[in-house]
Amino acid sequence: MDLNKKFPEKRVVITGAGSGLGRALALEFARKNWRIAIAEINDERAEESAKMIREQGGIPLTIHCDVTLPGDMEQVLTIIRREWKGVDILINNAGVASAGWFERIPLEKWNWIIGINLMSVIYGCRTFIRYFKESGAGGYIVNVASSAGIVSLPEMVSYNTTKAAVISLSETLRTELSKINVGVSVVCPTFFKTNLMDQFSSPDERQRQLADTFFGNAKITSEQVARHTMASIEKNRFYVITQADGRNMWRMKRWFPELYFKIFGSIYKKGIFDRHLGKILRMANWFQ
Repeated sequence: MDLNKKFPEKRVVITGAGSGLGRALALEFARKNWRIAIAEINDERAEESAKMIREQGGIPLTIHCDVTLPGDMEQVLTIIRREWKGVDILINNAGVASAGWFERIPLEKWNWIIGINLMSVIYGCRTFIRYFKESGAGGYIVNVASSAGIVSLPEMVSYNTTKAAVISLSETLRTELSKINVGVSVVCPTFFKTNLMDQFSSPDERQRQLADTFFGNAKITSEQVARHTMASIEKNRFYVITQADGRNMWRMKRWFPELYFKIFGSIYKKGIFDRHLGKILRMANWFQ
């Protein structure tokens, strides 16, 4: 579908659009001359994005929003309805990264990452689905998860758990919302160049160093993930898995689950995981 024809009012709200993938998505919509609501807790970053959106031909609206507070998401919708009379697309993008062995992660860090990565998506969907049903005009929801929610790599349990939940939530909504003409996509990239390390949390410095290396060595940019996401929305595609390693690990786990865990268990026990994660991820290409 042509997004501008499908949604002639051209209104999108993106959480966490002050940087990273959220900003890249905002700029993709700006090039199509959309109105973009930047729901962002960092006001300075939001204004930076707003300036860039104007330069690309979009119309920005900055809204201070803490995605962990359901009242803030309700306020976002209230402002958008007042300013634009409604919204067409919701993108739940805000998120943080973490790592650590399961037993070492403090409970407060579990609450922190669940609040940002999972509950914010629940609040966003809950708020805007009610609007979509009331308006009867259809709409679209994009939830940004991660391939981590599919492949469940070791020492990333809190991050994996929240992203797996977002995928399952999205799978459920894909069916539930089809009868009211609301599409759903879930974005599941592997490592790409972004600013997730800004708020990275881990009880062990070793895992921070590993994550720094993995993100730093990534070949894919947030702009490339954003472009693929836009193309997937236009095709009403549910799973948005940009990189080949992510797609093929997903296939491997689906088709050969016992072999998948046997291989990764052996790799991890032998310490190969730390030294050669990039090569391990590329192993998935064998299953193309």
